[in-house]
Amino acid sequence: MKVAVIGGLGFIGSHIVDSLISDNHEVYIYDNLSNGNIDNKNEKATVFIGDILEISDLNTFFERVKPDLVCHHAAQIDVQTSMKHPKMDASINVMGTINVLDMCVRHHVKRIVYASSAAIYGNPHYLPVDEKHPLNPESFYGLSKAIPESYIRLYARNNHFSYGILRYANVFGPRQKAEGEGGVVAIFSSLMTEGKDCFIYGDGNQTRDFIYVKDIAKANVLALQSDKSFTVNISTNKEITVNELFQIMKQTYDYQKQANYREARTGDIVNSYLSNKEAFDIIGFEPAYSVVEGIKEMADADGQKIS
Repeated sequence: MKVAVIGGLGFIGSHIVDSLISDNHEVYIYDNLSNGNIDNKNEKATVFIGDILEISDLNTFFERVKPDLVCHHAAQIDVQTSMKHPKMDASINVMGTINVLDMCVRHHVKRIVYASSAAIYGNPHYLPVDEKHPLNPESFYGLSKAIPESYIRLYARNNHFSYGILRYANVFGPRQKAEGEGGVVAIFSSLMTEGKDCFIYGDGNQTRDFIYVKDIAKANVLALQSDKSFTVNISTNKEITVNELFQIMKQTYDYQKQANYREARTGDIVNSYLSNKEAFDIIGFEPAYSVVEGIKEMADADGQKIS
């Protein structure tokens, strides 16, 4: 199958490319390098540099490649940036996705898989958060990831292609920058490697659902191979406190300092983890990595492991 990975030079997208190539797919990448890195390129993939907001470039890409499947991971991913620049955030995440959908229709794509986010849920009303949980995003980023879901469903229904919408928990792993959604692991990794102070906001007992990027890549391959249309959480179905995360990383990196605690940030969610039952039932997804295993492999892959 020909698969177009939009945003395929980014942190998550590049791992999806690697998994698809390992699965013997013909992979084409479209990326504007705003979040991506050319060093993330898999040598067996074909790269086109372009922006999802540039219709002409996007059309040229689809016209040349004629993909069977599209995996859409191009996005503005930083929560704080979205709050400062909501128009720009919406332009990329909403209008950019509509542009991709228009190309899917024009070029007869069979299926699209879209990267959504736990940020669409906002503060959980109950745990674990399942797909029936109300959507109440507390950032413009969460809002701009939620809105395209409705566009995808309507486009698919009206144009007879299928879709998979994957709502990610907090993703971590090699190639992640020390900023953006779920970036606390990358931040700790960078600071610990350099022997700098690490900061925890609040008491550190807030919980998150951290999932390793290779499990995310596996979920995308499974979703692309399916012919069903669905919306599912991709998560570990387990919560871990930021304090526990810090201790795991401290041991892995042989970091000698204690965490520095700062006042909790306004609007931060206290506890969150996602149910992955639907993902298992529909596409057979199960995470293969624990947080400990993921942290160890990430540290080794980035050449940052000290102990």
